[in-house]
Amino acid sequence: MRNAEKTTVKIADFKAHLSEYLRNVRNGHPLTLMDRHTPVAQVVPYSDKPGKLVVRKATLRPDQIKLTAPFYKKMDVLRYLSEERQSYR
Repeated sequence: MRNAEKTTVKIADFKAHLSEYLRNVRNGHPLTLMDRHTPVAQVVPYSDKPGKLVVRKATLRPDQIKLTAPFYKKMDVLRYLSEERQSYR
């Protein structure tokens, strides 16, 4: 790892420099692993002390949550599929 302040790294780079990244994590620098532009995991220093768990009381019951209306669009699925397949030829 070229920069100890770097907090995100691509998986391939993480695999290639595993020891170096783990050394920085061990020194207290958490790391986020990225699959392209999507975070997939976080590597944090190990602690044998349990972390603080925050539990909040719900403000709404599930039946009180308003859902958006489903999106419906009339379309001929077979025609659409046929057009899509023709575009690959």
